[in-house]
Amino acid sequence: MADGGFTSFWQSVSFSSSIQEKKIPSVRELPPICNDVRQKHRLSIDTLPPEVKAPFPSDPIIPLRTKTTREFQEDVERAVHSGDWREVREFYLTTFDSFIEINAAFKREANGLFNTIEDSGVNAKFVNAVYDSLLGTPQDIQKSVLKGIINSLLREWKGPRTKDDLRAYFVLIQNPQYSSTSTYVIFAHLLRQIAALSEADHHYLVHWLKRQNGSDLKVKVVSNETIDCFWFLRFSFCQFPFILSTVVKKAIIQKDSEQQMISQARLSLVSKVSRRQRVDMNLLFLNIKVRRAQLLNDSLDELMRKRCDLKKKLRVTFVGEAGLDMGGLTKEWFLLLVRQIFHTDYGMFSFMKDSRCHWFSSWKSDNYSEFQMVGTLMGLAVYNSIALDIHFPLYCYRKLLTPPTAPSDPNAFVGMATATLDDLQQVMPDLAHGLAELLSYEGNVEEDFYLTFQVFQEEMGVVKSYNLKPGGDKIPVTKQNRKEYVQLYIDFLLNKSIYKQFAAFYHGFHSVCASDALMLLRPEEVEMLVCGSPELDMSALQKAAQYEGYGKMDATVRCFWDVVLSFPLELQKKLLHFATGSDRVPVGGMADLNFKISKIDVPADWLPISHTCFNQICLPPYRTRKELKHKLTIAISNAEGFGLE
Repeated sequence: MADGGFTSFWQSVSFSSSIQEKKIPSVRELPPICNDVRQKHRLSIDTLPPEVKAPFPSDPIIPLRTKTTREFQEDVERAVHSGDWREVREFYLTTFDSFIEINAAFKREANGLFNTIEDSGVNAKFVNAVYDSLLGTPQDIQKSVLKGIINSLLREWKGPRTKDDLRAYFVLIQNPQYSSTSTYVIFAHLLRQIAALSEADHHYLVHWLKRQNGSDLKVKVVSNETIDCFWFLRFSFCQFPFILSTVVKKAIIQKDSEQQMISQARLSLVSKVSRRQRVDMNLLFLNIKVRRAQLLNDSLDELMRKRCDLKKKLRVTFVGEAGLDMGGLTKEWFLLLVRQIFHTDYGMFSFMKDSRCHWFSSWKSDNYSEFQMVGTLMGLAVYNSIALDIHFPLYCYRKLLTPPTAPSDPNAFVGMATATLDDLQQVMPDLAHGLAELLSYEGNVEEDFYLTFQVFQEEMGVVKSYNLKPGGDKIPVTKQNRKEYVQLYIDFLLNKSIYKQFAAFYHGFHSVCASDALMLLRPEEVEMLVCGSPELDMSALQKAAQYEGYGKMDATVRCFWDVVLSFPLELQKKLLHFATGSDRVPVGGMADLNFKISKIDVPADWLPISHTCFNQICLPPYRTRKELKHKLTIAISNAEGFGLE
């Protein structure tokens, strides 16, 4: 009832306050009133009761707070050494008590406007210092902060938000306490209020967060454990992908993939049962059966024949090898297949030596199905959480997200991302440098360069010419039109000359990864999902390793890590491939591998054994470091095929 009364009062005073707004500068902006209504109230304003004619109260004045980042850090240091947290406790209690106090503490100028999307007006350094120190304070202080946040969220009235309200949300969403499961409900309330913002307010908040330097932004609020919680709560936090880490986005895509796999398997089962046919468990999987000697042809044939099963769980069998695929054979299949497809002899992709990346060959053909199959293969890798050793430039992944979901119209243009000189630099750095010099040339461009709007390209050993615009072979490049020439040339090289190849590749990828979750991703995050990370940190793997039969300090284990850490990079990659089936590091880092070292009771002249399905390596009890290094090097250098042990 109180809210209803307040609403009625607001509606009543809006007319009088709109008339008096020239006299009262502190009045809030109100929605425009149509002329006939405004005129009616002008005629009757003198008859209104005095309390309605009174000026509407102004926005609250933000109190002045003078504590600096350095002073706060000194307070915390004194509290840590003395054990007296009273001053720090009082600061946290006051700061998070309300939206006004949050602005008082963190706004660079207490009553400054800061009403642009370019500048939030928040002292980011101070916010970072306060949050960095928070998790190290006593529990009662941390609880008081959460209590203050709850009170702040409940206290704020439901109405148009001011920029100070948005600043408070901007600060609150960076709180690192939300990574704890005990704070999910509080975080949910915060996200609910943010999701309910008007489009204009949402625009401000999004831009403030986007403009925040990645190293400064303290949004660590969504962890892997929160994913199930938020899927359950069904909040629209995915409207704000900038608060999600790449690891979390990968978890969301995996969750979506799992749901699609389950749905496809269920449909297959129902179809069989409804026709009273015997159910074969193989129909629950995308079963790929290949011969090693005919790996590429068999794989492409299988993918073509089983296009309807692409969204089922992938399972690979190598003909003539007694192995059950629990994940390891799938990883090896991807690894071997990618090596063959991207080999220069195959001709689908060119390896650019200067940029050390692959790019699409521009040869023309009547059938681009092989490019579609490569896209399908890459989509399957993402769908099944397999990292591939491929080297596309970042621009390729931007094309792959243009648009992020495949259009329903099969004739719609895809992959036509706007290309710049920086994008060309990723693929053909020498040519990009030459075009940059053309743009900055001070002399006579037409006479010195003698270029036209016609370019030449070699295709399968034959040089062909192409006009960048109609009649381009007769249009000279001059100082006035050189920018147009450069832009058309870049667009030709990165888009038009390979359009059919990339369109087939795009549709192949999206035939598997047809998920709205891709809209959460930036190009560099797609690259990370496809390729994993090439950076091997064996020390991190050592810290995360688990043991079975051995202890962390056993002599064999200590010798193993001593040898591995001294290996050159190439042997470390071979070790990773031997143990996991892939030499790439997953998005979550080495800790996500769940790497295990197990003891196997066999003679010491045996080689180490691996179970790539479980990222496990089994070590016999070698007596010396030299013996372990010798046996391990032999094993990891000959680790192709099933049943090597």
